[in-house]
Amino acid sequence: MNRTLQIYLGVLALLFIGIVIIEFTTPPPVNWQKTYNETHKIPFGTYIFHEELKELFPKSKVQNIKVTPYEYFDDYYSWGDSTYLTTGTYILIDETPDIDNSSAQELLDFASFGNDIFISANYFPQRLKDSLGFTMDNNFSFSGKAKLSYTNPSFKNDSITIEKGLSNICFSKIDTLYTTVLGYQKFGDSLYTNFIKTTWGLGNFYIHLQPAVFTNYQLLKKDNKKYAEAAMSYLGDDTIYFDSRNKTRSIESSSSLRYILSQPALRWAWYMVLISILIFMIFNAKRKQRIVKVIKPLKNTTVDFTKTIGNLYYETKDHNNLIDKKITYFLEYIRRVYYLDTQVLDDKFVKNLSLKSGKDQKAIKKLINQIANLRAKSNCTENDLLQLNKAIEEFYTE
Repeated sequence: MNRTLQIYLGVLALLFIGIVIIEFTTPPPVNWQKTYNETHKIPFGTYIFHEELKELFPKSKVQNIKVTPYEYFDDYYSWGDSTYLTTGTYILIDETPDIDNSSAQELLDFASFGNDIFISANYFPQRLKDSLGFTMDNNFSFSGKAKLSYTNPSFKNDSITIEKGLSNICFSKIDTLYTTVLGYQKFGDSLYTNFIKTTWGLGNFYIHLQPAVFTNYQLLKKDNKKYAEAAMSYLGDDTIYFDSRNKTRSIESSSSLRYILSQPALRWAWYMVLISILIFMIFNAKRKQRIVKVIKPLKNTTVDFTKTIGNLYYETKDHNNLIDKKITYFLEYIRRVYYLDTQVLDDKFVKNLSLKSGKDQKAIKKLINQIANLRAKSNCTENDLLQLNKAIEEFYTE
């Protein structure tokens, strides 16, 4: 190895070492993704809020729901006496929650039995909006900071001002007969409703439109946690059902091997087959195949034989024999292809053959009549044979 190459390799090694050192010493970038996941400690996770629920509700058990609300609460519904076997408060924090209409109806039913539902989000299923009588609007004029406050004078000092993570959603219509405004968000000089309480049956729905206030970033900033504490003070001290963002979803695989892979024994057998094939390919990759001798295929003499027999019959002028064989082969073709009984060639047979073959019924009727006449004729001519052959060939080709 010459000296120049050694220098190049040394420079490359130093560059590689430098890149590794920089990579390990550079702090990881902040993940600003809005996950609202209770296990995430990133700015827009809800780890702190989830942990503080135990302090905010000391007498309550916090139960994480890792399935849809419909799957969870439907198991607690007693069809015998039409009641729920559990009580408590359902809490959901997410910007775009995945709640279908079935789960929305389950939450409505759960609330009607005296339970509370707290949802802080930007989007809601149509079933909830229609039932609770509210609509929302995207106001794209929202910009900069926003002051969030409560209508309750007791929470006058719990107002906060936030900027990062704000949404431009506000209520545009509410059912004033059953709904109470609990809070506002102020952008500039404009005040918008962002927190309401709606009575539903014996329970209540608490709908909040700024889920960012419950994230790690906001709760650790100044005294912002007091706003979240005030929001939770509206809820009863009962079992807390926290809708986890770590759903356990049972989605069936679309793979054609899903059954094999679902069974341990079959799965390992499949893996062993793949490993065996791979080993075989590796050890036989360099093997050379011997030259394959070209074997000339046998000549198909069927056509020549058929021509010879045909000429023999034609030269002997045995037209009746040829016509009989043509008819026999034609009827055998009908039985084999269309599965029809050819013993009785009546109108029913003609109709069935027309339906199965898709050919014109009149043409088939004409052909069958021609066959019947030739069968009854004792001395057939060459012209009879040619006409029959033409009619049968037209049947095949149409």
